[in-house]
Amino acid sequence: MPRYARSPLTLLLLPVLLLTACGQPEEGGGEGTETVAESGYPRTIDNCGHEVTLDAAPRRAVSLNQGTTEILLALHLEDRVVGTATWTDPIMAGLEEAEADIPRLAENGPSFERVLEAEPDFVTASFVSTLGTGGVATREQFEELGVPAYVSPTDCAVGKDNESGGDGSRDEPLTLDAVYGEIHDLAEAFGVEERGEELVAELRRRVDTATEDLRVEDVSLMYWFANSQSPYLAGCCGAPGAITRAIGAENAFDDTHDEWPQINWETVADRDPDVIVLGDLTRESQTAETAAAKIEFLEENPATRNLTAVKEERYVLLSGQAMNPSIRTVEGIELVAEGLRELGYAR
Repeated sequence: MPRYARSPLTLLLLPVLLLTACGQPEEGGGEGTETVAESGYPRTIDNCGHEVTLDAAPRRAVSLNQGTTEILLALHLEDRVVGTATWTDPIMAGLEEAEADIPRLAENGPSFERVLEAEPDFVTASFVSTLGTGGVATREQFEELGVPAYVSPTDCAVGKDNESGGDGSRDEPLTLDAVYGEIHDLAEAFGVEERGEELVAELRRRVDTATEDLRVEDVSLMYWFANSQSPYLAGCCGAPGAITRAIGAENAFDDTHDEWPQINWETVADRDPDVIVLGDLTRESQTAETAAAKIEFLEENPATRNLTAVKEERYVLLSGQAMNPSIRTVEGIELVAEGLRELGYAR
């Protein structure tokens, strides 16, 4: 039996969902936001070759990952979001008030039924593993109920293989243009294109400022997301790769195309990276989630305590979201650049 076979609850909600998805939206918007214009609908967005058609600007969106939630809030669309899920970190600085009243359907992945209870007219996610087979539900399952469903192009675009095991692999490096593309897509979906343009322009300015006059081409970085027994370390081409390329440094595991390969500590010792970038997560689903726990492990484990970066305490701390392809990848560029300057590497 499929994991997300349609339940009696789903059948009961079907008429409500169809009315929500196809009816005319209510007027008005949240404080400080203009009324979203309904001209130009229906509109269709090309989402990695999958057509997402909206008959009107969404009024009851559910975001299934923290990354997409933060983009919606950065676009000042909090009054249009009725549920969020799958969090690794506190909300991005500056968005605390916007996020405060949005229901969390689950800290991790919610059930299909729990999402339907929120009566969404649009569903968005950061990862194919969330909005796909084995996740909350597939896009097709939502669309059968009249609910358009969107996946971030940072995870579904050409060059990303989500069927290769683990977190997938990439034949082509992720670029910030994919993050900017998601912002533009969501702004278009909600009819707030100008906000999207302004947000992308601000992010570009931040990257330029963070990397100005930074010269660290001989510095090797290792990114550790989670798990102490079989650590998830960044391969060449995901968000950490985008961070590393933006600042002009080297990734100690640039020779693997897996998104987050599990690499043994003996191999890490052989590479002996100059600086270790640590994921400082608040979730509790893996071992060594927080940066403090990671540092304690590195300094006590016989295979890692003699690493140059450990002996010299060359650590840079990032949120988990900054290590994922998201709006906070720009934050990752800023923090790694700042950390390298503080460690005396920038010339």
